[in-house]
Amino acid sequence: MGITATYLFPTHPEQEKIAEQHALGLTIGSWTDIPHLEQQQLKQHKGEVISVEKGEGKDKVKIFYPSANFSADLPAIFTTVYGKLSFFEGYELIDLDFSEQLLKQFPGPRFGTKGIREQLNVMDRPLLKAIFKGVMGRDLSFFSAQLEELLAGGIDLIKDDEILFENELTPFYKRITTAKEIIDRHYDKTGSRVLYAVNLSGRTHQLHEKAERAAELGANALLFNVHAYGLDALQTLRENHNIGLPIVAHSALSGVLAGQEGGGFAYSLLVGKLTRLVGGDLSLFPSPYGNVAISRADALAINAALVEENGFEKTFAVPSAGIHPGMVPQLLEDFGDNLVVNAGGGIFGHPDGPIQGAQAFRAAIDASIKNISLEEAAKTSKSLQRAVEQWGLVDSK
Repeated sequence: MGITATYLFPTHPEQEKIAEQHALGLTIGSWTDIPHLEQQQLKQHKGEVISVEKGEGKDKVKIFYPSANFSADLPAIFTTVYGKLSFFEGYELIDLDFSEQLLKQFPGPRFGTKGIREQLNVMDRPLLKAIFKGVMGRDLSFFSAQLEELLAGGIDLIKDDEILFENELTPFYKRITTAKEIIDRHYDKTGSRVLYAVNLSGRTHQLHEKAERAAELGANALLFNVHAYGLDALQTLRENHNIGLPIVAHSALSGVLAGQEGGGFAYSLLVGKLTRLVGGDLSLFPSPYGNVAISRADALAINAALVEENGFEKTFAVPSAGIHPGMVPQLLEDFGDNLVVNAGGGIFGHPDGPIQGAQAFRAAIDASIKNISLEEAAKTSKSLQRAVEQWGLVDSK
């Protein structure tokens, strides 16, 4: 039982020897200098090089770490498999394969793709999520007006801006109760449910009390800046049954952890596999298309990790930044039915306002799942026509 870590090491003619040195250094220190009796005692702790594959510029190295070396939590695991290696230039951690027994120590999403769809009663199309915009320095009346407009446009989810923290004008608990009243009224009128992910923030020791109180007040989702707090903090929130809310895991700060060339984590591991294992129901990350972008290969790899069969519920992919209605066919091609279309400027920047902005997205989504071109759909949707005039189309072919 244990973990097999997959790395990219800078290529070297004696990579097997270097890999062996690291396998020993990250587990028992030295092997050959230890007397025979201690070798027998430490055998269960010794790291083992599984394979070395030569490559161009980088070699792929796999090392197995026995579970006797660490407790079953990510801080201990990260320190074991990458703590010292993180100081070596050009050494990347790209994957972790957990033994079945160790994998069972993680909770996975409480709801996941299936549970979120069931809550919203939307089973046959990508979901549409909006972002509150321009609320910094504005009061609850502004917040309420934005929410009313977004609901009128047909959104399924909405989240706080990740930089909206506790403040006097839109306090955390007031946001929850205000949004609940508006969303409940919307449901009574239309029969459509909407999730609002309020930004859970503050000192780490305050998070559980705040989240439990949020649930008591009627919050129906949380936004969490997971990499600012650490993946283990997300796991503890997921495992707290007094909270029991869907969690949108925001990828802020992951750019320095996974986005640096030649080092750090792979996006697919950090924002994909591990975010899912510790309980993220939705994983929000930069799209390949906007001005805050990651590569298409990285984005698709994240999505693949969010849906691979591993015994856990799937986690929704939420590619973000620079999304407008003309991109919907490309988004569907890239992310399939695991997609949440997430937009801020693409809704609020619509020339006719946010209601029409949200409706343009809904029209684009409905057309795309029916394999109708957006040019054709725009003939019968004024909101989509105006969005196409504003931003154009992205050819997915």
